Amino acid sequence: MPTPPLFFLCLVASLLSAAVAVTAHPRQACSPPPSTTSSPSGGQPCPPFPSPPHSFPFASSPGCGHPFFQVKCSAPHSTISINSVTFLLLDLPSNSSLLLSPLLPSSNSSACPALPDAAINLSGSPFHLSHDVCSFLAAPRRCSHQRSSSSPACRRSSWQSRLLSRPELLFHACSNGRVAPSLPPSPVAAAGCQTDEEVAVAIFAFLRRGFLVKWDPSTDPYFAKCSSCRHAAAGACGFNDSASGRPFLCFPSSEHLQRAGSFGPRRFLLVAAALFASGCVVLLFLSFWAAAVSLRRRRRGSDPGSDSMTAFLLRHHLHPPIYTYDQLRASTDSFDPRRKIGDGGFGSVYLAHLDDGRVAAVKRLHRHHPAAAATKSFCNEILILSSLRHPNLVRLHGYCCDPRGLLLVYDYVPNGTLADHLHGSRGPYSKSRALPWAIRLDIALQTAAALEYLHFALKPPVVHRDITSSNIFVERDMRVKVGDFGLSRLLTLSEPSSSLGSSTEYVCCTGPQGTPGYLDPEYHRSFRLTEKSDVYSFGVVLLELVTGMKAVDVSRHRSEMALVDMVVSKIHVGALHQVVDPALLQEGKEVMAMVEAVVELAFRCVAGDKDDRPDARELVEELKRIRSKIIDPPKGP
Repeated sequence: MPTPPLFFLCLVASLLSAAVAVTAHPRQACSPPPSTTSSPSGGQPCPPFPSPPHSFPFASSPGCGHPFFQVKCSAPHSTISINSVTFLLLDLPSNSSLLLSPLLPSSNSSACPALPDAAINLSGSPFHLSHDVCSFLAAPRRCSHQRSSSSPACRRSSWQSRLLSRPELLFHACSNGRVAPSLPPSPVAAAGCQTDEEVAVAIFAFLRRGFLVKWDPSTDPYFAKCSSCRHAAAGACGFNDSASGRPFLCFPSSEHLQRAGSFGPRRFLLVAAALFASGCVVLLFLSFWAAAVSLRRRRRGSDPGSDSMTAFLLRHHLHPPIYTYDQLRASTDSFDPRRKIGDGGFGSVYLAHLDDGRVAAVKRLHRHHPAAAATKSFCNEILILSSLRHPNLVRLHGYCCDPRGLLLVYDYVPNGTLADHLHGSRGPYSKSRALPWAIRLDIALQTAAALEYLHFALKPPVVHRDITSSNIFVERDMRVKVGDFGLSRLLTLSEPSSSLGSSTEYVCCTGPQGTPGYLDPEYHRSFRLTEKSDVYSFGVVLLELVTGMKAVDVSRHRSEMALVDMVVSKIHVGALHQVVDPALLQEGKEVMAMVEAVVELAFRCVAGDKDDRPDARELVEELKRIRSKIIDPPKGP
């Protein structure tokens, strides 16, 4: 903290600079025009703002807000100009983000949707493109065998033709790799292709819906000046609109502006005296505050619950952490690599012997992940797993939030994962000791029961979003528990659909994330996450149980790299037996009849339209029906 004299001088200098700025620029006061404040009905409309904005960074008055972009109020949509490109303002999701749509050229025909004449470039502006935009543009792909359209109704420039083959060219940040897609295109989704006009319609519809940009204060040099102006001088941020360089100006409040013309020496002395008194009061308050904070820190010491994570736990009415970092480090022998039993997307899992004698699994979140992503995954698992109680779901026993690491403590499931048993990575369960059909069917039924609990027993429902054979853990008695809830989401009730009457559904709009080969292609296209996305992933697991093959295998032919594509193609030509695990073929005709029934169920699960897929309750009922056909071996005398 600065010494008292230095702090006082800095405070007085910053506040007096605001007063000097007012005296020097009395005519450039940043305030809304009278017509916008007279009445709500009499003012000029400025959607999506409730009233014409006049504060930093978005402002519609000359000399106000940010010098590199200014809002122009109009109806039904206001506009904003960024890098000399005009965009429609469709929505204002937050104070720092905008939903924009470019002004497209007029179209020659309704069958030929208009496309931009050049790439949209936000470089050099304080706006950053949302990562989800590049992910969306990575989905549509023009058929490689198709030539560019030469229809007279759809004459396009050479750049627009290239845009149809590479939609990511639409944004400069996507094409040059500055904004990487949040998830690579799924092999399943990439298997299809579209015509020129289908790609053009998809791009046109995307631009009409709008894309999200965020204003990043950390990369905006004007923000630091404006932050000082607003907090130190209680002023409004603007700029000298008449100067070519548009230098930053700090205007005081409107009350002071009304008296700017009579701001004489006597008033200046009164303001200086008030500033001196205010500085003394502020300095005294900060001194007491700093002493109190220092004393509180000394009392708390290294308490792991004292960091910012405690606020999250208290906000959601969760218990504070019950393990310390030192406890969990000792229980894992300082996270000995020989104790590592798994490695997930966000962290490594270690075998731990707790102080009370229990054996547990401790996940330590990776340090190389961005802090925001790791913290989000950590909080997500705590929030969701703390409320789950089901025999086929991994249970959370505790957690630790410490500056040295974020740790989660789970049930230890000692027999590996379903992927280990199916794909032969564990010695005792290699292909020479393949899982019998009865066990595979029980595993499918238990996993479906876990999904039924998540989708129907919980309100709001929970979507796991990463149902894979690697996240299904196997007990010694071959019962299973579904784990790894780092990507899970709580769904919200959507508005009733006008086309479906009063019917509603639970959804979550978010960027596609998950494991390639298991990701729902409809979710990848629409960004709308529902329970049916878990059903699609479960269908892939069913195919793994039947075939013993991996969901994605780059060693297979390109057309069969994704297991879904390979099995569906075999079904269409009546050659299912070619992909069924040979170990199951040897179990007899009765087993093959059940295998075919499970494949039929899996085929419904991986349908392209989510409405054609069964829900989790139907999965449980159908698997129970198939399971009832197994004849249990007779018991001994």
